[in-house]
Amino acid sequence: MKGYPWYETVTEKDDLMQGDFIKECPVIIPPLEISDSMEVKVVEYNTIIMSQSCDLVQRKLDLVLVCPIWPLSEFEKRNDFFKSKKGKEALRQGNVPGYHLLNKCEIKEFETDFLVVDFRNIYGVSLAFLVGLSQKGGNRLRLLPPYREHLSQAFARFFMRVGLPVDIPSFK
Repeated sequence: MKGYPWYETVTEKDDLMQGDFIKECPVIIPPLEISDSMEVKVVEYNTIIMSQSCDLVQRKLDLVLVCPIWPLSEFEKRNDFFKSKKGKEALRQGNVPGYHLLNKCEIKEFETDFLVVDFRNIYGVSLAFLVGLSQKGGNRLRLLPPYREHLSQAFARFFMRVGLPVDIPSFK
């Protein structure tokens, strides 16, 4: 719909906000075992900021939550279910906990395929580092309301899940 664009671009001078895309964001992967001399792995992901905008603007946090984003075509390679129409439709309808589908972006020089946000891999990145990275990165893409709030709600639903030890039996 023309009245509700999904995205806008912002400059490196704009404050970071929830829904901002950070390309090639380095995240630290700790080793499996703690020792006196540990080697950490640094992996770069294209990410989207999940921390609340008010906390970012007011500098009320040290670590910013980011989630990796994957073009749908790449995501399909990771799981055959999403190659099928049924899998894509389940993703579109929000019926796949842990993942959220974003629309294609058609803004010139920021074009994307459909994007899948991966809530199953959440990383904390230093706010100071992220501000510096965003200021060096030039213009960036930002998810707009109401789609940003829809993303936040999907993240909350995934994060607040409760597994019950005994479920109510199925109705036959």
